[in-house]
Amino acid sequence: MNLNPAIWHFLITVWLGLQSYSSAAASTALAETEKNLPAIALIIDDLGNQQHLGMRAVMLPGPVACAFLPYGPFTNALARQAHGYHKEVMLHLPMQAVNNENGRVEKGTLTLEMTEQQFMEATAHEIAAVPYVTGLNNHKGSLLTRHPGNMAWLMQAINRHGDLFFVDSRTTTATVARQLAVEYGVPNSSRNVFLDNDPNPEAVRTQFRKLVAIAKRDGTALGIGHPLTGTLSVLTEELTNLHRQGVQLLPVSRLIAKQNEQLNEPKVAWQRSLSR
Repeated sequence: MNLNPAIWHFLITVWLGLQSYSSAAASTALAETEKNLPAIALIIDDLGNQQHLGMRAVMLPGPVACAFLPYGPFTNALARQAHGYHKEVMLHLPMQAVNNENGRVEKGTLTLEMTEQQFMEATAHEIAAVPYVTGLNNHKGSLLTRHPGNMAWLMQAINRHGDLFFVDSRTTTATVARQLAVEYGVPNSSRNVFLDNDPNPEAVRTQFRKLVAIAKRDGTALGIGHPLTGTLSVLTEELTNLHRQGVQLLPVSRLIAKQNEQLNEPKVAWQRSLSR
């Protein structure tokens, strides 16, 4: 069949328009699905001291965030690898605990004894020590995170960087870290579940499923694990099958954005009536 070139041009234009519309509709549908689907985010802490297990953490499926100790021997190289694998890179910032093991303070630990200038300078150096850093969470800190003055300094230091988020690891129930993050306008979240306080793989699996259950109940949940053989094996398996549970894995920054959207959603009529 011979068609006039003008007709061919018209048909091709219509076909391309339909393809563009179909693609846009699919993107919109995907965005709506993501908006409505319960979501978890995961952070692997304590990275930078071990190369092999650190690389296994970096290679976990999906956008699992990688949190690096500032002065680990493998921090720089692994953080660059994590960035290359499209993972969010975080600073795992050492903070003073109530009980320090053997009385030893880790290099880079923020302490109550520091002056404001010392605190701010140390924080800035440690942020700079992790390439491609996008956010931070506390390493230990059961003493420091309960002090509003020090947490105010921390949030000021974060704001000086300009584009970082903060996750409260909640190593103490007395923490005020997230409260100060809110007051200083720092994007923030907090840990719901530690995955591997008990490193037994079945205990890790139980904790992971607890995380999923919280997400289904509340809409979002954030879990923290460590570069342990059992943890990494369980996560590799569970994350591969996560879609079957009707839950999505988001980067930490996207989870924070989703939580903020939930907070800002207008109340339905029955909620408004209860709040009067």
